[in-house]
Amino acid sequence: MKRKQQQLADQWKSWLASEGGRLLMYARQRTGSLEEAEDVLQDSLIRLWGYQEERAYRPPDVPLAFSVVRLVAMDAGRKKGRRKKRDEKVIQFHDYDEHWLDPAMEEDEDALMLREAVEGLSDKLREVVSLKVWSGLTFAEIGEVLKISHNTAASRYRYALELLQRELGHLKEARNG
Repeated sequence: MKRKQQQLADQWKSWLASEGGRLLMYARQRTGSLEEAEDVLQDSLIRLWGYQEERAYRPPDVPLAFSVVRLVAMDAGRKKGRRKKRDEKVIQFHDYDEHWLDPAMEEDEDALMLREAVEGLSDKLREVVSLKVWSGLTFAEIGEVLKISHNTAASRYRYALELLQRELGHLKEARNG
């Protein structure tokens, strides 16, 4: 058994030595940075390992390896694009009402509107917003505090910001005629 495992490990090492550089260069071309390419290649190798179960975990065919790198790079690109859009929404929201945390603006009408809008959120959403904005916690930390996944925390935060943006936009339109 040990001998077979050693042979398999040697086969993968040899395969990676001959194909790894080409796969990394392809991933680099698909992603835009060496760090992202390394992540894509690592994720691809993990997927390839799982695909090889029916082949007794022998190293994959080269075309399959390139296909997997391509698919993983496309997934990474989509995730990066979605993350960028979310970040832009958050930045837009914070730029729009940056003054609302300033105690000197306590009597400012916009700050009052925002406070009311935040108070109108459900408890789950309001809690995530307050932990993120006032406490400065990361989504992972919020997840630990609330006993939810970090993805759920991030999703609740995005949803709360969208609701607030809609509500404040509606209120501002009504106020300005």
